Amino acid sequence: MVTLKSHVCGRWHEAGASFATLVNPSTEAEVARASSEGIDYDAVLAYARERGGPALRELTFAARGELLKAISKLLREHREELLALSRLNSGTTESDGAFDIDGATGTLHYYAGLGKSLGDARMLTEGDVIPLSKTDAFAAQHVLVPRQGVAVHINAFNFPAWGFAEKLACAILGGMPVITKPATATALVTARCVELIVEAGILPEGALQFICGSTGDLLDRLGAQDVVAFTGSADTARTLRAKPSLIAACTRFNVEADSLNAAVLGDGIVDGPVFDLFIRDVVREIRQKAGQKCTAVRRIVVPAAVIDRVKEALGGKLDRTVVGDPAEAGVTMGPLATAQQLDDALRGIAELKRSARIVYGTGERVDGVGSPAGKGYFIAPTLLRADDAFAATAVHEREVFGPVATLLPYDGSAVQAAEIVALANGTLVTSLYSDDAAWIASFVQNGGSSTGRVYVGSSESAPEAPGSGVVFPAALHGGPGRAGGGEELGGLLGVRLYMQRVAVEGSRALLAGLAAGAQAGLRQHAQ
Repeated sequence: MVTLKSHVCGRWHEAGASFATLVNPSTEAEVARASSEGIDYDAVLAYARERGGPALRELTFAARGELLKAISKLLREHREELLALSRLNSGTTESDGAFDIDGATGTLHYYAGLGKSLGDARMLTEGDVIPLSKTDAFAAQHVLVPRQGVAVHINAFNFPAWGFAEKLACAILGGMPVITKPATATALVTARCVELIVEAGILPEGALQFICGSTGDLLDRLGAQDVVAFTGSADTARTLRAKPSLIAACTRFNVEADSLNAAVLGDGIVDGPVFDLFIRDVVREIRQKAGQKCTAVRRIVVPAAVIDRVKEALGGKLDRTVVGDPAEAGVTMGPLATAQQLDDALRGIAELKRSARIVYGTGERVDGVGSPAGKGYFIAPTLLRADDAFAATAVHEREVFGPVATLLPYDGSAVQAAEIVALANGTLVTSLYSDDAAWIASFVQNGGSSTGRVYVGSSESAPEAPGSGVVFPAALHGGPGRAGGGEELGGLLGVRLYMQRVAVEGSRALLAGLAAGAQAGLRQHAQ
């Protein structure tokens, strides 16, 4: 069995005890083990701060972009190997694994291009010079400079490549060294990505360190210049945020957490391209990665008059799902990633049944095609229905991280749809399906504050619509409330997390020189 190693202080660290076991979720066969026992976290932080940080800050944005370009190219060259590891350790089908791997390389490539566009600068001007006096003798200019600390990245189990790469891209472009920690249960892909990067010698020493296993007391050692970017459950985020050391140091902490995303079918749509797009997108969001996505649709909000029609249309598409080992030909949906995830999903369905009833599927574990009987963490697509959306408390509070969604009726008005979506107390994405611009505007005005992103499916967009689950690096990823309150990606929005805004005050002439020295401004690159 493979023993995964951490990479810290410029060398590989292999623990001797306290191992966690990684398994194939389709067969439950052991595939690797991991532990971080014995790592000196003071030394890890010092290595990043004293070597990685200065080396990155010395580089221009364009040069940092070249590093990201090289990493993107390297991972693309090893795409098939990474897909095989994803299938082995995460139970992904070919298309689901590609969604993760290609998302990683695409995001790195995007930020490489952004670095090139920012040019030979090491800081960024933001906005125009602000007059502070009657003449040009005194004014102010906001600038962004790299924070002189360490970026600690804690990633979720469901996207071991994309989650790793999207955070890495923003931090490296922003000039901060990274300590990355994937979820141990599915760390095989991330471990290989890091191994490839280290072997290729792309990044300066100390710019990227890798923890495979527990982070121990690492977070207790962080300070005011450091950044934590966390993706995972809202409960874990609250626990980490509450660490006294982080509170005392005011350590910057970004969270992307649970999200009970909603897909809303507009009023008066009973057939046609918008209805077909709605059904296609919702089915994809239920099945892709077995529903193990932070952007997956959990609540399906439809006019009461068409809820039966929607249920039948969804069921007809879901009937084509073949659940099983992705190594088996014909399988279209793999297992959940871990035994814990399966147990949580089954308990979650039981909780949802307090507010809704199952109308498709069984909500129970099933055997998977090509897997031994009784083995594997399989659950078939499951639809529930609640006849009173406002009384279905559990549906708006309990996220089932699997191929599970609940149908909810509304009266057709954008205002009521927005009220229902807002019951989840913050989401990453809400998808709307309508050709009615006024209806869409009403929803955004009334419900936009409860979500981080609004995806609109219409007749015009149907031929190229990618689905609400696709996260583009140029657009914001994050959401209010339960979704964590954080902001990732979004072009320079994501880079800002790793930079400090400073107001520089002085004569307009000197500030003009400062801007010229930066050679780039955020107003030229506004998102």
